[in-house]
Amino acid sequence: MRRILAIAAMAISMLNAQAQSTKWINNVKLSGYGMVQYQYTGRENAKSNSFNLRMARIALDGRILKDWYWKAQIQFNGNTSTLGSSPRVVDLFAEWQKYDFFRVKIGQFKNPFTFENPMHPIEQGFMSYSQAVLKLAGFNDRTGEHASNGRDIGLQIQGDFLKNSVGRNLLHYQAGVFNGQGTNVKDIDQQKNLIGGIWVMPVSGMRLGCFGWIGSYARKGKWTSENGDHSGVRSLQQRRYAFSAEYLKNDWTIRSEYIHSTGGAFAKTLVNTNDATASDCSLSTNGDQSQAVYALVIAPIIKEKLHAKVRYDMYQPSDGAKKQRTQYEVGLNYHFSKNLVLTSEYAYVNDRSLAKPNYSMIDMQLSYRF
Repeated sequence: MRRILAIAAMAISMLNAQAQSTKWINNVKLSGYGMVQYQYTGRENAKSNSFNLRMARIALDGRILKDWYWKAQIQFNGNTSTLGSSPRVVDLFAEWQKYDFFRVKIGQFKNPFTFENPMHPIEQGFMSYSQAVLKLAGFNDRTGEHASNGRDIGLQIQGDFLKNSVGRNLLHYQAGVFNGQGTNVKDIDQQKNLIGGIWVMPVSGMRLGCFGWIGSYARKGKWTSENGDHSGVRSLQQRRYAFSAEYLKNDWTIRSEYIHSTGGAFAKTLVNTNDATASDCSLSTNGDQSQAVYALVIAPIIKEKLHAKVRYDMYQPSDGAKKQRTQYEVGLNYHFSKNLVLTSEYAYVNDRSLAKPNYSMIDMQLSYRF
């Protein structure tokens, strides 16, 4: 940790020194955050009761030639043996921001899909992102893609326009082309994912949006079908859409999103590019249909200090409700300051894929950032 901080500090010093002489790079900042977690799970035959370092990240960002914003972010908790663990690059991009109505971003960053996906983990407010986003927006995706925190490598345009009489934009759009393989991985099938969304803001604090996703996820390896044994690249087509609504007013948060997905999935999640999973192209028995929905409310008890929260969170990994997993969550969040937050939560889980579907979870997290 000290070595990483020392290297980051040296990098900032060098960049600032250069900025003073050339003026072409400026506003370089070092930031980061950590999330320490305690979680109890009462699931039959899989009970756990543990403290955990949920997440730790450090980022550098700044501006180049006034119109360009850049960011590099590294996650360094966990181990180094798998794609889903750390240290690893999570963000590395540059964005041309000369015009509000047309901005261009290139690199590795969040998929432009749903309201929740691009949210900061601390500001999101619950013990994790919704199942809809986790399974259908590139976190621990149902396709079998390695854990990618909702990110991919590609090019995106976005913008805001149609200002009203008080100068507030009424419309936002975003659209991008991506590899479709998640973070830190090149394209395999030479196809691309097209992802985009549009939302309107009819009144202050309200957003109503819709999103679309068309593309594929692929592996190179071996598989067996009714036609015999095969080897090569196997591509699974993906078609997804989402509807989103959010209202933020007087320290209240109300949000709901629905996602539907059509497309197959590999039987095993990719964990390590050097093990057998990386070339296992067998298909999951979940089929090619899935959907998810969540709805939440975060309400102030003491404004900007103490909040109560509730969330309904449902995910169907296959067609129908046979394997449906639903979480009913309640909790409290306490803000010691803007940069130090304690969250607590109880969740009652009904997972129909289990022999004993009902169990409880308790989660507490202390999150801090600088």
